[in-house]
Amino acid sequence: MAAIIWLALGVVLAVAEAFSLSFVAIMVAAGAFAAAAAAALGAPVWLQGIVFALVTAATLAAVRPMIVRYQRSSAERSDHEPMGVAALEGADAMVLESVDEHHGLVRIQGEEWTARSFDATQTFEPGERVQIIKIKGATALVWRMP
Repeated sequence: MAAIIWLALGVVLAVAEAFSLSFVAIMVAAGAFAAAAAAALGAPVWLQGIVFALVTAATLAAVRPMIVRYQRSSAERSDHEPMGVAALEGADAMVLESVDEHHGLVRIQGEEWTARSFDATQTFEPGERVQIIKIKGATALVWRMP
């Protein structure tokens, strides 16, 4: 019966990890699965608890630092390479329909975007090149190319 309880705890923790992505619950789940194995081999409850604690501590000490180091290096790489709409800021675009402070249309990297002038006093005519200053929702705020 103890093995089933440990297995159920391990499964619950593994499912919880799928939602949290903290990489802690899965380490505790590994300890629960090890304790379930100890229970299945007939170990007393106190020994199951020790196996659970030791395996959990060992996986946390051995595996977690590698995961954290990988996550940190991934975050540092992504800081230098903007993605999504952030990557469009600073890019240039071609005006397709007249752009003013209220409306307009531009082509950015092959895609058509609604656009407005970043400076309300500027207007742009079809064929002009403009620079994307900011993306606000689905609208590009544009400025005259330097």
